[in-house]
Amino acid sequence: MGLKEQLNKRDFRRLIFGQTVSSFGDWMGTLALMYFVLELSGSTTAVGGVLVLRLLPSALGAPVAARVVTRWRRRSVMLWSDMIRTFMALALPVVPWLVWVYFWAFLIEVVGLVFLPARDAAVPFLIEDDEEKHDTATLEIANGITMATSYGMIPVGAGAFGLLLWMSNTAGWEGSWRYVLVFWLNAATYLVSYVAIRSIPDLGPGPGERRETAREAPHAGFLAALRLPVVRGVLPGVAVVALGLGALFSLGVVFVRNVLGAGAVGFGALVVLFGVGAIAGLLLIHRKAGNLLTQVRAGTAAQGIVIALMGGLGSPVWSFVGAVVFGAAATSALVGGITFFQEALGGVERNLALTAFHAVLRFGLALAALLAGGAADLLRQAGASPLGMAPGQFVLAASGLIVLLGTFLIRAPDAARVSST
Repeated sequence: MGLKEQLNKRDFRRLIFGQTVSSFGDWMGTLALMYFVLELSGSTTAVGGVLVLRLLPSALGAPVAARVVTRWRRRSVMLWSDMIRTFMALALPVVPWLVWVYFWAFLIEVVGLVFLPARDAAVPFLIEDDEEKHDTATLEIANGITMATSYGMIPVGAGAFGLLLWMSNTAGWEGSWRYVLVFWLNAATYLVSYVAIRSIPDLGPGPGERRETAREAPHAGFLAALRLPVVRGVLPGVAVVALGLGALFSLGVVFVRNVLGAGAVGFGALVVLFGVGAIAGLLLIHRKAGNLLTQVRAGTAAQGIVIALMGGLGSPVWSFVGAVVFGAAATSALVGGITFFQEALGGVERNLALTAFHAVLRFGLALAALLAGGAADLLRQAGASPLGMAPGQFVLAASGLIVLLGTFLIRAPDAARVSST
């Protein structure tokens, strides 16, 4: 069953529409947040702190998210998450104070960590026919479509942010008011997602999952997910993918400006090309067959190689080509990981595994942003140029090598091998 057949399913199509609009707003808001923080602080490390905001939600919010997604119905979790984030996005830009901005951005990430595993756990329920269950290939297509709602909106969100910022500057708006429109538009996209999800009668769990939840929920928690062999085998891959993403986004602005000499336009182009690569990766993974863990390993290794070469070569041409390959590789690895969990697990264990997936992904993004940005600042302050490279260039190359080495941590549990057919 292909892309068209999946999108012909009414309720799945409604979910995808809401997620596409919401992701569009999220990427606008993410870019606005980076520039807003840079304007308020003038610090590259503070920009990296935007992604660090994903560390504490992962560490503190994951146990809460695990409890919520195993006790409440998915539809309720998603509706409340969208409504709460709407008010938070409205509040974020009204006070141009760094602590205020960080506070609301942090809370938005906590609620997002609750929303995402509920959404991903609902996907198999929405695509399952009454007559027969989905196969691995069908589920991977559905996951690819879902992930496309996020990565596919990167170039659109980046372009919309640039346009809105230009319009604000043209209108003579100054200071934080240039960003208010972007954040409030992001709030409106959460409302669109709310309306789309509210129109779906049921998001599961199914009858079998409901019985299992009632029996196991009192004993379910985030640590229970980390004890699952399937989770322990795949999460290292998720972590190193997040490491590459966090390092690139944290150092991207400085790398493009100081090494490539391309400025803000060049960074925007890099983000757009990453989104193009993500979409290309989603199309390619549905045209091949193979083991899902092999897909995770290959995508992770390719991502590490690309990042290392981007930093080591410092070439504008390779950096822009590499952004496309990077987007395709990261998307392939993440879709493979989500599909592996959905196929290998069910009920409470599936919900917990998906919570762990998103928690580790966000934790890795935050940790990479913190360490990469801090290391580059330290090298810059010391006036060091390791191997003749600029600080940001060297840290980016080293990050790629770490990602590549991390692929050796991914292993297949003996009791749960999942192959696409």
